[in-house]
Amino acid sequence: MAAPNQPAVLAANVSRHHKMGATVVRALDGVSLEVARGEFVALLGSSGSGKSTLLNLIGGLDRPTSGTVTVMGRELAQMASGELAAYRRNTVGMVFQAFNLVPTMTLAENVELPMRFAEVPRDERGGLVRSALARVGLGERAGHRPSELSGGEQQRGSIARALVNQPVLLLADEPTGNLDSRTGAEIMDLMKALNREGMTIVLVTHERAIADRYATRHIFLSDGRLSDRPVLSGTAEVAP
Repeated sequence: MAAPNQPAVLAANVSRHHKMGATVVRALDGVSLEVARGEFVALLGSSGSGKSTLLNLIGGLDRPTSGTVTVMGRELAQMASGELAAYRRNTVGMVFQAFNLVPTMTLAENVELPMRFAEVPRDERGGLVRSALARVGLGERAGHRPSELSGGEQQRGSIARALVNQPVLLLADEPTGNLDSRTGAEIMDLMKALNREGMTIVLVTHERAIADRYATRHIFLSDGRLSDRPVLSGTAEVAP
């Protein structure tokens, strides 16, 4: 467990390269950064800048080609597969642009799913599901299937699912990308409330306005590297 003064996330000279035939694609190339516990950090950059790649490395969904990623004092590359799976279940919650709810399950069953994988005792799950749904304002929608929910409700449901195992770090990859501006603002207000409660949040977005309104710090990426200048304004690139 990390000491209180240790960063939530520490990336040291992290690279992620992919081979496409004879070509090496440098999705991430020597990135180093820290995220303090309790911060709300926005990763900004245009498509292909490396934002989602970095988020996936922090989330333990991929491994770096070189460098290290340490979360809450634990280096992810040193974890065995079982430890990494437990990390993804219990330490980190992830929210994506696509809601990824199972269409044949009710909202409550979708939120319960991570606890089934984590082998949380059955008699404990119901209360935790109700608490997670109440936290995102969906206590009355527990028995509905995704097709019966609005886009905003589905995204709030995916946030409840990400929170149900009580992670300390929330990673969000373009969580408002499939939502209209009003519903997107509601989702971001919810995430800001979670941050005020002490949750560390790393948000990937290409929208500068969202980052300006909600994040406490901006990190800019361009072509797989950190950039010292803004690369976006709203949804349009700024010329150098």
